[in-house]
Amino acid sequence: MSFFERDYREIITKAVIGKGKKFTESTHTISPSHRPTSILGCWVINHIYNAKKKGDHVEVSGSYDINVWYSYNDNTKTEVVTERVSYCDHVKLAVKDDNCVHDDFEVIAKVVQQPNCLEANISGNGQKIVVEVEREFIVDVIGETKLCVKVDPHGCDNKDDYDYDLSSDDFSAIETDFLPSSSSSHDKKD
Repeated sequence: MSFFERDYREIITKAVIGKGKKFTESTHTISPSHRPTSILGCWVINHIYNAKKKGDHVEVSGSYDINVWYSYNDNTKTEVVTERVSYCDHVKLAVKDDNCVHDDFEVIAKVVQQPNCLEANISGNGQKIVVEVEREFIVDVIGETKLCVKVDPHGCDNKDDYDYDLSSDDFSAIETDFLPSSSSSHDKKD
């Protein structure tokens, strides 16, 4: 048995083998049913997404609804237009572990910034609405990897390190009257 085999062990465990983060600003063009006069409000709702590892990056694909409240007919009427948009973000993995045992990965994607409207304007031709949306994700890739650990030649110390010798004197300094009594002045009746 070599020195290495005696003093070290390889352990296979699940660990974070890749990490990444991506901030995205995207522009969407919404087609309302009427020629807009002004934008009264814009919000993004119903965000859904999923993530998969693809090579050396994670692909986060999803969709959300963009709702734009606008006026038309020279600001005499209003309407809300809703459009479902899809996206696909490629999150590059900044931290990678090359000691993976196999290609069976679990991907966890978390939203740092939910899709949010930054700006909504009427397009140059006056027929459409241009919406700028921001979003941000962080991703963790979890897989099985090898760790090399040094083995203590003396083994584990099985002594009872947690044997506490406590006496009643140790508790004498504890303040026990920190709760108001049931007969405090605000409970007394006249």
